[in-house]
Amino acid sequence: MKPHPIDIVLHATSRVLEVAFDNGERFLLPCEYLRVNSPSAEVQGHGPSQKVTVPGKRNVNIAAIEPVGHYGVLLRFDDGHASGIFGWDTLLELGRSYDTAWPAYLAELEAKGLSRE
Repeated sequence: MKPHPIDIVLHATSRVLEVAFDNGERFLLPCEYLRVNSPSAEVQGHGPSQKVTVPGKRNVNIAAIEPVGHYGVLLRFDDGHASGIFGWDTLLELGRSYDTAWPAYLAELEAKGLSRE
């Protein structure tokens, strides 16, 4: 049985989205992490080889959270990005993979000579 969200809270000052699931898992996901991993085609492309490394999002925040049916949310970022629906499965996976995905993103930025600024 797939975990379902029971709470989603934006901590705007710290730029962190907190997501809790009914299986007891709870994640604190930085807005920057969510923005650079947006499920939108703009970030993901149309296949794994087309994924874009998004720099310059250290201070991005979420301006609005809009429910989309029963399966996720649209996160409107304050940099104008508002495409790509974050399904509950996506948020769960982003939470579970944060400890490996975030350092990999930072290494990718460095390897490409890009900055979080």
